Amino acid sequence: MSHPLPLRGLRVLVSGAGVAGPSLAWWLTRYGADVTVVELAPALRASGFAVDFRGPTHLRVLAAMGVLDELRAVQTHGGAMSCVDERDREIFRLPAEFAGGELEVYRRDLSRILHRRSADRAEYLFGDQVTALTEAADGVHVTLDRAGARTVDLVVGADGLHSGVRRLAFGPEREYVRHLGYQLAGWDLPNELGVGVVAQQYNVPGRMASVAADQRDPARAGAFVVFTAPDPEGDWYDIDQQKKIITTAFGGLGWHVPQLLAGLRDAPELYFDSISKVRVPRWHAGRTALLGDAAWGVTLGGMGVGTGVVGGYVLAGELAAAGGDHRVAFPAYERRLRDYAMRWQRGANPGTFLAPATAGGLWLRNRLLRNRPVQALLVRGTRSLATDLDLPDYPAPS
Repeated sequence: MSHPLPLRGLRVLVSGAGVAGPSLAWWLTRYGADVTVVELAPALRASGFAVDFRGPTHLRVLAAMGVLDELRAVQTHGGAMSCVDERDREIFRLPAEFAGGELEVYRRDLSRILHRRSADRAEYLFGDQVTALTEAADGVHVTLDRAGARTVDLVVGADGLHSGVRRLAFGPEREYVRHLGYQLAGWDLPNELGVGVVAQQYNVPGRMASVAADQRDPARAGAFVVFTAPDPEGDWYDIDQQKKIITTAFGGLGWHVPQLLAGLRDAPELYFDSISKVRVPRWHAGRTALLGDAAWGVTLGGMGVGTGVVGGYVLAGELAAAGGDHRVAFPAYERRLRDYAMRWQRGANPGTFLAPATAGGLWLRNRLLRNRPVQALLVRGTRSLATDLDLPDYPAPS
């Protein structure tokens, strides 16, 4: 049964159109809120890694949003991972159950579906960003780089690890983001190598390169690299600088690395970031709250996509239950979600698993992962994290 719209007239600005932001926008608008989503990128990303959903909590929220069947229609059926030497001889192979959950999709497909489902009621502003926030008695005065100034009731930072909203409302990034000593990157390229959908991974100490065919378009492939690096400084957000960093890190390596770097030169889009963890002691300050990676992110292996979708459900639901009163809703959202979200962060540094920094560490990892009982233990570990969260039934949205 549908209830009267509990958030009618509530003005909410969401920064970030990746996954958590559109998920939140879907729920808020169904409760009657007026939502604007601001995204720095000029359009939705056309590339990106596969992401997965694990456990009944993730799937329950996707089903409630009406997107579960649509996502299943484009799922990628996560494959095994094969670690090989320079001559493509297999060292060990991890089973598909390790990398994929109950549902795996390309991030680009997930983002496209969530955007399309929410854009019928929410306003999207691409190529823009929040540059200033000032809280006042009548709301939050927000300055956007291109769209100018506006006043809203609430602001939500769903803008990722390097959240601009978190910086403006909570303080400098260095206070909340801990670099773990690695960087990673991914890009698409023509599948001139003729690789299959099982990802092949090649290592030297401190560096890992992998490649696999796109499961939906075998003429395309995806490259993925991880490498040791100091805490990034300077203007590394520029794509040309990022390509230079990667080329320097992997120049001179054998295997298929030269072909991957050749594809990098022509790649129009690149995912590049440090491997880091976010720890924010409190997810809300006044009329501003954080969601997804901005609040609890870990760059890789943290199940952050599914938890971001769940977070959007909980944040919107608590606002609806509180009739839009953020003073009640924001603390309730954090109490309900914090332990669940932080559970994903307790694992080891994913960089040390994918690209051990020393020859001894690489030898030990390879030796361990040849062992089937060790592989089974890793699979059980990923499943144990995917425990259920007792989600409340919030007022049914329209």
